[in-house]
Amino acid sequence: MPSPDASFSFDAVLFDLDGVLIDSEGLSGQVLLSLLGEHALPFTHEEFSRRAVGASFPVLFEGLERDFGWVRPNGIDARIDAGLAAALTSVPAIEGAADTLRALARRGVPFAVASNSRRDRLDLKLRASGLDVLLDGRSFDSSMVGGRGKPNPDLYAFAAASLGVDVTRCLVIEDSVPGATAGVSAGATVWGLLAGGHVHPNSALELERAGVQRTLRSHEELRTSLNLE
Repeated sequence: MPSPDASFSFDAVLFDLDGVLIDSEGLSGQVLLSLLGEHALPFTHEEFSRRAVGASFPVLFEGLERDFGWVRPNGIDARIDAGLAAALTSVPAIEGAADTLRALARRGVPFAVASNSRRDRLDLKLRASGLDVLLDGRSFDSSMVGGRGKPNPDLYAFAAASLGVDVTRCLVIEDSVPGATAGVSAGATVWGLLAGGHVHPNSALELERAGVQRTLRSHEELRTSLNLE
């Protein structure tokens, strides 16, 4: 990677993965909605999105147990794994995501992914989207911080430290309230990026309430805002 550009506003850029770099939230949601519907939890897509986007599966399931008295069925984890493995083999990168990563690399700006995804799923999605080559191992998951994933600040703080930068000098790009909360709590500057197929009409307002400083609608807009074009 070239030497860092001193004129760039941040020391590093930390990305969420699902819904920010790859358009996987809709695919994952279809798998989970189908399985939950079999067990008397017939959510609409928007209702489910509000609960699931940015949340780890344990947090999602804890909420369902708490709010609906749902009992986690035996064998559902294996069915989720099988469904996701099939659905995510062809997950697309969001339009312009690879261009953004290449533009950062040309400017010498460090970047990484920090995701609540389980490690094996994270690796699967990066390979399927073709972004693994651009990230070159710079992807971090909650197992690296003792399971304290988003909305806790630990994962973003760890990602920044792994890049050798202060998290308060980082820009975090997020699409979810848990992720935005994590970035804000870590002390980073947080921008929202709503370019995935899972976005609903209130997404921007929810991110604003979580503390994002601005919300963008495409990677092209992100690159323009960062003077990468």
